[in-house]
Amino acid sequence: MDNIIESIAAESGIPIQKVASTLALLDDDKTIPFIARYRKEVTGELDEVQIRRIDELQKLFRNLAQRKEEVLRHIEEQGQLTPDIQGKIMAARRLTEVEDIYRPFRPKRRTRASMARDKGLQGLADYILNCPPTGNPELEAEKYLNEEVDSTAAALQGARDIIAETVADEPNLRQTARAMTRRSGVLVSRAKDKDRDSVYAMYYDYREPVNRIPSHRILAINRAEKEEVVKVAIEQDQDSLVQMMNRKYLKPGPAQEQLSLAIVDAWQRLLAPAIERDIRNELTEKAQAQALEVFARNLRALLLQAPVKGKTILGIDPAYRTGCKWAVVDPTGLVLEIGVFYPTPPRSEIKATHAVLQRLVEKYQVDAIAIGNGTASRETESVAASFIQQSAIPGLAYTIVSEAGASVYSASSLAAEEFPDLDVSERSAVSIARRIQDPLAELVKIDPKSIGVGQYQHDLPAKQLEERLSAVVESAVNYVGVDLNTASAALLTYVAGINATVAKNIVKYRADNGPYDNRRQLLKVPKLGPKAFEQAAGFLRISGGSNPLDNTPIHPESYQLVQDLLQHLGADLRNLDDADLRTKLQSASLHHLSAALDAGLPTLRDIVEALLRPGRDPREDVPPPIFRQDVLSMEAIQAGMELEGVVRNVVDFGAFVDIGVKTDGLVHISEMSTQRVKHPLEIVSIGDVVKVTVLSVDRDRHRIALTMKPQNQ
Repeated sequence: MDNIIESIAAESGIPIQKVASTLALLDDDKTIPFIARYRKEVTGELDEVQIRRIDELQKLFRNLAQRKEEVLRHIEEQGQLTPDIQGKIMAARRLTEVEDIYRPFRPKRRTRASMARDKGLQGLADYILNCPPTGNPELEAEKYLNEEVDSTAAALQGARDIIAETVADEPNLRQTARAMTRRSGVLVSRAKDKDRDSVYAMYYDYREPVNRIPSHRILAINRAEKEEVVKVAIEQDQDSLVQMMNRKYLKPGPAQEQLSLAIVDAWQRLLAPAIERDIRNELTEKAQAQALEVFARNLRALLLQAPVKGKTILGIDPAYRTGCKWAVVDPTGLVLEIGVFYPTPPRSEIKATHAVLQRLVEKYQVDAIAIGNGTASRETESVAASFIQQSAIPGLAYTIVSEAGASVYSASSLAAEEFPDLDVSERSAVSIARRIQDPLAELVKIDPKSIGVGQYQHDLPAKQLEERLSAVVESAVNYVGVDLNTASAALLTYVAGINATVAKNIVKYRADNGPYDNRRQLLKVPKLGPKAFEQAAGFLRISGGSNPLDNTPIHPESYQLVQDLLQHLGADLRNLDDADLRTKLQSASLHHLSAALDAGLPTLRDIVEALLRPGRDPREDVPPPIFRQDVLSMEAIQAGMELEGVVRNVVDFGAFVDIGVKTDGLVHISEMSTQRVKHPLEIVSIGDVVKVTVLSVDRDRHRIALTMKPQNQ
C-alpha cells in the first residue's frame, strides 16, 4: 500500500499525506463529491478533479501490482526468477515495462525461433551472439547438422532466427526503440482509391510527425482506416534504429556478418511491426483520452447551463410531413396541453399555426417558445419569428434548443413511465421545453453518450466513456444540489450515496407522505440508512422547510457549528436574510472565528459562503440562453457582419457557434484570440454567449467561418 501511495504521489504531484488521507476515505466507501465538499480538512482541500485523479491512479497502480504478482509467479514457476529480474519488475512504473521484462518468459505460439530451438540450434545461436574473436561460423554450424538440419545454411538460418527473437525481446532495446520512434517517427496515410469521393480526402496522401499530430486527426485517420478508405503506417528511422542495435550486440569477429543479418531481421520482421503497433496504440489511447476530456468538459458545461425559472414555455419538436408536435409546460414542469400543427412543407399551414400560437400564448401566458434544432427547425423558427413580429406580444421571444438525445429519451422506458399516455414525439416536445427551464434536471434522463457534444464519441471505448460521463453527471448534479421535493428519481440517482432503488423510494415516500419538511425525514425512507444519509444530505435541498439550513449546501453534521457561529455573532437562525448578519459575516475574520469556534477553516469558509447566499443556484452566474424575435437566413449572412451567438459544441480545432441560421458557424482555434490558444476550451465553453464576426460564407457547402478576434475598424 505504501508503494502505491508513493507512486500516486509521484505521478500526480499531490503530497503523500494528502494522497494517503484521500485513499483512506475512498476505501471507506466515501463518494468523491462528498469527500471534495465535506472532508476538506482531511484531504487538505483537494478539489474533485484531484480526488478523481487519485482514484484513477489507485486503480491503475493496484492493477499494476496485481499484474506484477502474476508475472513474478509465472517466471518463478519456470525456475528462471532471479533477484535482478524481480527487482526490475518491482521497480517498473508502467504496465508496458512489466510486459517487456516478461516477454522472453511468456509462453509463445510456435515461432521460427522455437522451431529452431527444437532442432537443437540454441548452442549455435549462442556462439554467434557471443561473436568470438576467432573461429568459423560455417564450421561451427556443421556440428549441429542432424536429421532435421540438413545443411550449414539451414543451421545458420535457424540460429539467426533464435538470435532475432532474443534481440527483439530485450526489454531495454524495445523501450529505446519506442522512444526513438516517438521522437522521429512519421504517421503516413495513403488512399486505397484516390478517385473515391470521401470526407477523408485530406488523408489520401498525408504525413505528420508522431510527436506533433493532434488527437482529433489521429481519431479521424483511425476511422478512415476502419472504413477501408486509407492505409496507415508509421515510418521509422530504420538506419538509426539498426545502428543502435548494432552498438549493443555487434562485435568484430568471424560471426559478425551472421549477427548483423540476424539484427536486421530482428528489426524488420519482429521489432518494427511491434513498435508500430505500440506507438499507434499509444497515439490512439492519448487521442481517446483527449476526446474523453473534451466530451466531459462539454457535457459539464451543457449540464450547468443557466435555468430559465418561473417561465411558462411552449416546446416545439419540428418536423415536415408528420407535423410539429408541441407542448405547453408551466414553470414547475407540469404539462398543460399538447398538440400538433403543420407550418412546414408539405402542408405549410402558417395561418392555422399562428392561430394556435395566439390561443396558447393568451390562454397560458406563455413567456417563451423553445424550438428543437433537428429536422425542419429553421423553417419552424421562421414561422415562430413571423408570429412574434405580427402579434407584437410584449416580451415574447423564442430560442433554439439542442434536441440531441431527445429522441433517445422519448423512446426510453423512463419516458414511458413518466408520460405513458403521450407518443414519442409529444414526449420530445415536453423535453425540449423542460430543457430551457432546467437543463440539468432534464438532461440527466438521457444517456450521456447520446447528448452529442464533443468529437468522435462513437470511437471511444464504451466502458471508459460511460464511467467518465457518469462521473461528470454526478459531479454536476451534486455541485448544483437537488430540490428534494421536486426532483425526479432519475435526477436523485446521481446524488452522492443514492442508488436507483433508494431514489425511487425517496419519490414514493414524498408521494405517500407529502413534501419533505426537513432532511432528517430521509432516514425514514426505506433502504436509506445512516451511511447513505451522510453522503447525500448536504446535496439535497428543502425550500420552505422547518430548518432554513436545509436549503443550503451546509451538511447536517455542521448544524451545531452554524448555531455556535450565529451565537458568536449575536445572530439568530431565523434571520438568515438579515442585512446586519450579512454585514457581520462579510467583515468577520475567518481565522479568528476558526480559532474561537475550534472549527476547520475550509468548513467554516463554506458555511459563511452558504449563509451569505442561502438557496443560491450556482448556475445563476452562467449567461442565460439567447432569446430572439427575428430570424436570419443563410442568404442574409455576409462577410463582415457582427453577430451574437451561442457556443453549441467545442472540439480540438475550434468551436461551433449558433448565430441564428440553420448552419452553425465555426470559429477555428486560430480565430479565437490574438494570443496563442492551446485548446479552444481555454477560451469558450458550451452555452457561452460570444460576439463573432463573419469571415466567409460557403453556401454550396453550408459552411460559415467566424472569428472572435477584434476586427479593424
